[in-house]
Amino acid sequence: MKGEKDMCVVGGINNYTAALTNSSAPLVDPTISLMFLAHFVGDVHQPLHRVWDLDIIEKAMKDFYNDDLSIMTHVIMQNITEAWSEEEREWEACSSRTKTCADKYAMESAQLACDVAYAGVEQGSILGDDYFFSTLPVVQKRIAQGGVRLAAILNKIFGESSKPHSS
Repeated sequence: MKGEKDMCVVGGINNYTAALTNSSAPLVDPTISLMFLAHFVGDVHQPLHRVWDLDIIEKAMKDFYNDDLSIMTHVIMQNITEAWSEEEREWEACSSRTKTCADKYAMESAQLACDVAYAGVEQGSILGDDYFFSTLPVVQKRIAQGGVRLAAILNKIFGESSKPHSS
């Protein structure tokens, strides 16, 4: 099967960003573009898609957050402003003026797939508590990175980055 340029999650992020940036783009519904952009930015940050963006989060919600998404969200937001505050600017930084840095995010996820997601996992094995506890901090950090980066992309699209931040 022959691969096609930009027909992947990185291409999707770049294409939907371009569509939202160019308001005269033909046949592009901005609401649909925005929904896909948000979805794909989330996807590119989770290297083991179904396990990391569903199973681990659901287990964490049940075991630590009393099935309350607002508590988990608060914890992640608190980590962004406290534990990860020194890294936040680096997460949102993107030197490309014409595209997003989605290729960089995908490369990070590919590296995490090797170093964390698949580390020590044999084919057909059951992922137990050891796996959960070793990956949860990484999953939560990737959620934070995805949120920060989506905000940066949206600010770039809608021009909010030029406005002064309130203190």
